[in-house]
Amino acid sequence: MELTKGQQDIMESGGHLLVTGGPGSGKTTISILKAAQIAEWDLRPGQKVLFLSFARATVSRVVEAIEYEQQIPPAQKRLIDVETYHSFFWRILKAHGYLIGLPRRLFILTPPGEAIALSAARSGFPVRNLTDAQKAAKKTAEETERARLATEDGRVCFDLYAPYVGDLIHGSARIRRLIAIMYPVVILDEFQDTNEAQWRVVQALGEVCRLIALADPEQRIYDWIGADPARLDHFREAFKPTEVDLSTVNHRSAGTEIALFGNDVLTGKFRQDSYKGIKLDVFDPFLDPAMTKLVTTVYKARKRLVDAGVVNWSLAVLVPTKKMTRLVSDAFRQPPAGMVEVPHSAVIELEAAILGAEIIALLMQPADDRHFGQFIDLMCNYFQGKGGDGPTQGALKEATNIRKAYDEWLACQTAGKAIRKNSILVNMIAVYEQARAVMLTGDPDEDWRAVRRVLEDGGCARLKEIGQEVRNLRILERGTQLRQELSQDWRDSGGYRNALAITRQAFIQEHFSTNAKPESGVVVMNMHKAKGKQFDEVIIFEHWPIKRKGQPPYNGDRIVRFNSKEQIDDQARQNFRVSVTRGKRQTTILTPKSDPCVLLLGDNS
Repeated sequence: MELTKGQQDIMESGGHLLVTGGPGSGKTTISILKAAQIAEWDLRPGQKVLFLSFARATVSRVVEAIEYEQQIPPAQKRLIDVETYHSFFWRILKAHGYLIGLPRRLFILTPPGEAIALSAARSGFPVRNLTDAQKAAKKTAEETERARLATEDGRVCFDLYAPYVGDLIHGSARIRRLIAIMYPVVILDEFQDTNEAQWRVVQALGEVCRLIALADPEQRIYDWIGADPARLDHFREAFKPTEVDLSTVNHRSAGTEIALFGNDVLTGKFRQDSYKGIKLDVFDPFLDPAMTKLVTTVYKARKRLVDAGVVNWSLAVLVPTKKMTRLVSDAFRQPPAGMVEVPHSAVIELEAAILGAEIIALLMQPADDRHFGQFIDLMCNYFQGKGGDGPTQGALKEATNIRKAYDEWLACQTAGKAIRKNSILVNMIAVYEQARAVMLTGDPDEDWRAVRRVLEDGGCARLKEIGQEVRNLRILERGTQLRQELSQDWRDSGGYRNALAITRQAFIQEHFSTNAKPESGVVVMNMHKAKGKQFDEVIIFEHWPIKRKGQPPYNGDRIVRFNSKEQIDDQARQNFRVSVTRGKRQTTILTPKSDPCVLLLGDNS
């Protein structure tokens, strides 16, 4: 690999380093080469270089890049540890959390578990239209309960990892020295997205470790969770780093003008009428013609990639919102009449799917006296937790109604009476019994699908929803930890005696895993989820204006909210630019014919 002047400067630098550059500028690649150089020249026995990033997808891509980098000898590759911030922080908390008052034994409180645990604290507040005072009180109640869960139960949610680790390493010079002894050099990926708690950790690390920060200030799309526009200046002031700018380089989409178009999106001033690698197209703003256009566009893109001989090709369909992800995924499964289903995967918020998976796992276990009661508990958990931080009043009411119906059923059992015919448990029990009657084979894939199909095809709407949600999971693919553990459980005991515990542990391991495969095939996700990823082709698809009586047309599922020029801000431009630049060969933008995306019109339109 022939290095550019900027890359050479990076390889020759010592001390703290700040590397800036746009999408595909090679920040990650050169940082890997730099890590290998440090491993060869600077590390003592037992030491490693630590590479930290926010997303598992990015970590997996870095791990893969290291694996296939032919310039780096295997011995040096083994001296580069790649982790998410969460996994690194968790290791520190488990080892030293007792120093700040946490129990000796700690447990991970996953987002679905957190939603369930906080449901009681949240129940005293309206779901929507909170006053400022109510918002403040709700936030305080949630923070208090999170702290109690950690300090009393040892159940620590992800949002507390960074604050607790910051307290630990600021308060203990010994822990700082231990980290520095193991990791004298730390690479910080996507540094522009660092929030205040994470920055506090970085400050402490920088006192004892050499820091290499990789950043693109124009990819800062996480202001809503605390990313500070001034974070790069904070780094400059704190560490006086050598700075190298790679912004003029584009390796990801070389031979195209995708990066140029992305940069023009930021300014709102388009220098060209067309851009190589960017295709703009429109659709009629109604459901069937819109989905027909999208599916047809996917067909064509897929054919282009296959005809070009692209191995393990990837095609991302990026949409503005979570709701749109589901809408598009459903349309791909059941496209307009006469069109063939689009095989794909959908990247969605998985709280509901994970909680639903626990129900299927329980139904695979042999029954005992507590089995139905556990089933009811998990059903209540599902409705309490499926909305994550934003549960709906309807879902919370469902949990309450299921619990009430179960108590009535217990009373009937005690009295020797039949349950009311109109009880919500009637259909639920019928499907429960059907699932329990499934003849299991010992093949986790087949058995899981068989139970799921019973839920989907049964006469209980609540369980049908759960079965459909679980379809969004892919952790039972061959070679995955869950599949292996369930198989072993069957071999050891002749049944899935520990399926629920195995499933819960698998999701925790999945969260910290760095072994995820790069995306391939057709993938549907919202635009925020695409951060840190890359695809052979990208299709960006938004909703269309909705007319309401007496009101102007609007729709919140647009790239810019309501497609209003007044709603254009730096976040909207940055998010759109990030999405556009995920494509390596081509990015296609589909926008409604009658009301095209305002970001495409330019500032002078």
